[in-house]
Amino acid sequence: MKQTLFVTGAAAIVLLVFPVVKLRAQPAADPLIEGFRLVEVASVSDAMEQLYKQRAYMSHEMRALSTTKFAGPAVTVLLKKEEHQEGSKASEGMLDAIDNAKPGSVYVMVLEDGGDYAGIGALMATAMKVRGLAGAVIDGSVRDTPQIRRLQFPVYSRGVVPSTTINHYRFAGVNVPVMCAGVRVNGGDIVTADEDGVAVVPRAKAEEVLKRAQALDDTEHSMLPFIEKYKSIKEAVAKFGRI
Repeated sequence: MKQTLFVTGAAAIVLLVFPVVKLRAQPAADPLIEGFRLVEVASVSDAMEQLYKQRAYMSHEMRALSTTKFAGPAVTVLLKKEEHQEGSKASEGMLDAIDNAKPGSVYVMVLEDGGDYAGIGALMATAMKVRGLAGAVIDGSVRDTPQIRRLQFPVYSRGVVPSTTINHYRFAGVNVPVMCAGVRVNGGDIVTADEDGVAVVPRAKAEEVLKRAQALDDTEHSMLPFIEKYKSIKEAVAKFGRI
């Protein structure tokens, strides 16, 4: 799409033409999702462990391409390893998952034994960006990293490789339960990410987990000036009960 701007002056008319990127309209903010965007992922992880004795955090191998922070409901995509010669037709479901995802969603893709295959590249990341997705979490690798960084679209993955999944993988389902980097993810679960990593909270437990995570954040943020003032971590832990 092109947009034309006329600038008038006493001497001449200047015509400027520049591209316009159309982003999909964002829905009204969900207070629950907004809450998870604000709290630290470490507090979310601790809250899940304290309340439910469950691991909520993904493997340390799941790292961001660039500094980011986001949260949103998961759209899960599963790819199964299979050598074939059907080309992209066997992977159409992973594209449909993007086109059908609601704005604010987090695209969670799991590639079976996928460390040496790129689950997404610049084309899929661009589609996610313009459709208003919050981010992508790829249990596998990615490619086209310079372009994805220029997009400023948040992507986590286990690595970076130049390869493709086409003719090596087959789409196996959308919004099916998956194990992503050590954590079970269902469609609609809350995925939250920051510089520490990625955590997942089952939707049914999200409200309680958020309240506990907010309380943990508040406590820790109160401890920092205490430690600076009294120069003792042991006294701070004794007073606030948090470490």
